[in-house]
Amino acid sequence: MQCLQQFEKVKEAARGLSRICKDDITALLNQLADEAEKNIPALLLANQKDLERMDKEDPRYDRLMLSKERIEAIASDIRNVAKLPFPIGEVLEEKTLDNGMTLQKVRVPLGVIGVIYEARPNVTFDVFSLCLQSGNACVLKGGSDANYSNKAIVALIHQVLEKQGLNPELLQLLPPDRSAANELMNAVGYVDILIPRGSQGLINSVRDNANIPVIETGAGIVHTYVDASANIEKASHIVANAKTRRPSVCNSLDCLVLHKSQLKELPSIMRELKAFDVEVFADDASFASLKDNYPPKLLQKATPASYGTEFLSNKMSIKTVDNLDEALNHIYTFSSKHSEAIVAEDSEAIARFFNEVDAAAVYANASTAFTDGAQFGLGAEIGISTQKLHARGPMALKELTSYKWLIKGNGNIRPA
Repeated sequence: MQCLQQFEKVKEAARGLSRICKDDITALLNQLADEAEKNIPALLLANQKDLERMDKEDPRYDRLMLSKERIEAIASDIRNVAKLPFPIGEVLEEKTLDNGMTLQKVRVPLGVIGVIYEARPNVTFDVFSLCLQSGNACVLKGGSDANYSNKAIVALIHQVLEKQGLNPELLQLLPPDRSAANELMNAVGYVDILIPRGSQGLINSVRDNANIPVIETGAGIVHTYVDASANIEKASHIVANAKTRRPSVCNSLDCLVLHKSQLKELPSIMRELKAFDVEVFADDASFASLKDNYPPKLLQKATPASYGTEFLSNKMSIKTVDNLDEALNHIYTFSSKHSEAIVAEDSEAIARFFNEVDAAAVYANASTAFTDGAQFGLGAEIGISTQKLHARGPMALKELTSYKWLIKGNGNIRPA
């Protein structure tokens, strides 16, 4: 095992985290944010080496790309994480039994967190800051597409750890090859939880092959349903924002579900998308509505493959439905249970949507672009969990913890 030594080092380093005080962690994270901004030119230079190896038309290109503004935003997120309450030691429950024993249920770290991710260098900063603030060490396996960026970021983090007198082995970056991923998926006894971030193919592979516990951060096949009662002005802005703000991210809109009574309003709903050259795959009814009102080169007939697809680009589909029941059925069939939205003024329709849609984040009259740890006031996120065990939705500090019971007695023994 080429990575065994790294696993041993990070497991040992994780033990020492329980002796580090909150003030030291706060100081380190603030220092890291400062150093990230000071080293923007060097980080961009490393990132450019990665970008030169990727086709600009690849949907992953935008996720891979760093910029001065994006690094400054990352630094801001790190500072926000540093301001959040330190979760470790929080008392979740306490009671005194009839025999006089006291019980406390307290929050504790998961231990060593492994993350396998693709072309997303920002994840390197996010994972480290969240893990440290929640008392965890981390093992990262980035993709080869972002190798130069990840190595530069990890080198910077290690420098800050050493300057602050903390063990740099708290963060391990594995080689970018497939064999390292296989070792991480089988790091039984060293890594406590594994989180995949990336395509559905990556997530499926980790879930199917890992021998350590996995938290799925699922792909986002995202719908927005425009109800018969929708305010069209709201719908137009919401749809445009959900689709075009950052098309390559998992909370971006993939399918507009439209009540048939709104077909006459569809050109208005779609008007903002023209400027972004959004390619549309429309069913027969919506195609007819858009035929003379949307650029022909951007309008195509939908096929079965147009639904249930995470486009990660300036593409989307449209499905026309007769009523709310059909909308709910369509979403039930194709949703990845990430983020779903309704645009409606009818309170009963909103209530049914909230109650019946099974997703980690369900919106009414708002863009799904808000599904993000920082936007939820969590500082940052390690991923968007679409499963139901342990954590769901944006995973931040509290989602990176477990708990244990502390029991105090006074010579208590249990009767036979």
